[in-house]
Amino acid sequence: MPLILWIIIGLLAFGVLSTMFVSFFIYRALLLRTSKDTWGRNPSMPDDEEYVRLYKQADEWGARHKNRMKEVHIKNDGLNLYGEYFDFGGSSAVIIIPGRMEACTYSYHYAEPYRQAGMNVLAIDTRAHGRSDGRINSLGYKEYRDVIAWARYLHDELGVKKIVLHGICIGASCALFTATSADCPYYITAIVGDGMYQCFYDSCKNPMLKDHRPIFPFLMETMLYTRLISGANAVTDGPKKRIHSMRKPILFIHSREDMFSTPEKVKELYERCPSENKSIVWFDHGGHSRVRVNNVEKYDKTVVDFVTSLGITEPLK
Repeated sequence: MPLILWIIIGLLAFGVLSTMFVSFFIYRALLLRTSKDTWGRNPSMPDDEEYVRLYKQADEWGARHKNRMKEVHIKNDGLNLYGEYFDFGGSSAVIIIPGRMEACTYSYHYAEPYRQAGMNVLAIDTRAHGRSDGRINSLGYKEYRDVIAWARYLHDELGVKKIVLHGICIGASCALFTATSADCPYYITAIVGDGMYQCFYDSCKNPMLKDHRPIFPFLMETMLYTRLISGANAVTDGPKKRIHSMRKPILFIHSREDMFSTPEKVKELYERCPSENKSIVWFDHGGHSRVRVNNVEKYDKTVVDFVTSLGITEPLK
């Protein structure tokens, strides 16, 4: 073989190895927990003013209702999973499923409308977050089994009769995976999806396009690592595939300013959803996962109205 061909092959191989090396570190930053301090119960973005305000509101809610809280623990898939359960005396409860990098204390921010509706609140550390075991974020592909285990714990051990899932971003995808699973128990009644995307690939691609960052080959290589390590098909699977099986009541909450999951994409999800009890409520302001912090009153009323319409709530005690 001529020397020039060996040089070309060598350069191509070096180029591929170089981009694969970079893409692994992108994947690692996105979906691998490198230590117990990563994705813990403290704010993950302490320099983000709006996020700090959100977390402050969450902390204040937790402090106000500390006397209602007890630490809870289950085991599933060989992992120790932890959460905090707020008992407000209701027979129904919400499981709040936070997004990537967030743990149970973050979920306090979304708990108030459920308390107002007379529901109990379970805020969980998803696997690889907070105090829970695990290193890999699987985008809901494995986490949905943990949500089912938490629901069974609420029902079998704590006597909860009906359960609503409230998911934010990846948590919304996980809630949909749960509700459309063949193993989903009947007492998981409905889901609320805040910032649900069609697939994780889109959620990563959109901000890269906005910031003029190179997509090829890094994004597809990152998605390959996501498939190989996380076990998640982040390109062709996700809510856009699972929504066709969604029969339970579902509320979509979405911001018109969301650039991770664009309004056009969530409109498509809504239209494809076959549930006879579905609704979508738009908010004019707020980035991805930042809807409530920009309009608390409307957000809480939206959630209260939805869960009240299900007939599973009780007057606030």
